[in-house]
Amino acid sequence: MTTILGIDCSTNPRKTGLALAHLRDDTVVITQCDLGTPQRSPASIALEWLRGHDEVLIALDAPLGWPKALGTQLAVHHAGEYLEVEANSLFRRVTDTAIKNRLKKQPLDVGANLIARTAVAALQLLEHMRKSSGHPIPLAWSTTETEGWRAIEVYPAATRIGYRASPKGGSLAGLDDVLDCSAMRPALRESADAVDAAVCALAGADFLLDRAVPPTDWETARIEGWIWARQQANL
Repeated sequence: MTTILGIDCSTNPRKTGLALAHLRDDTVVITQCDLGTPQRSPASIALEWLRGHDEVLIALDAPLGWPKALGTQLAVHHAGEYLEVEANSLFRRVTDTAIKNRLKKQPLDVGANLIARTAVAALQLLEHMRKSSGHPIPLAWSTTETEGWRAIEVYPAATRIGYRASPKGGSLAGLDDVLDCSAMRPALRESADAVDAAVCALAGADFLLDRAVPPTDWETARIEGWIWARQQANL
């Protein structure tokens, strides 16, 4: 059984939520949930929980790549010169546009918002986990891959919309049938960061169950990253 670790990423350890989960039939059961602290980093919590687990999917709420056009343009640009691409192409990824078109929810532009710092923090967390665990933790692109520990990018708001629940951060409304958070301490149920980590775990389960929509342009997705979210459920 694959263990799922949802992480609601932040540059601040105290606002980084973590939720450990497993699948019970079609229900995602949260078994542990916590927030990081300056003394107990999110990476150290994750590694403590995952010790001895052979199959792990880490679902992170943070961009894990930057727009392809941004890198291409800035590599040859000099101050004061004209940029030949429009702003959305520079700052917005293909996956961001796909989420907007499919679920009517626009993710933050990693190239133009403070979310870029969260993206760097998420990549640093992953690298810490790689070095400390000895697992390479590549990004996952298919349920048939054989690497033991893998990671994906998720977006809790998109997952909530996919289940026709409220997209509001920190909300569990409308998810009772698919997400069991009964083991969470009451204080953590009041924390938007902890709750969003649990929804990240739900998004990870959607990936494992082949319910998440894959990219159509795989080459670009492997450069920019891809938000794994299910199609909106039928009423």
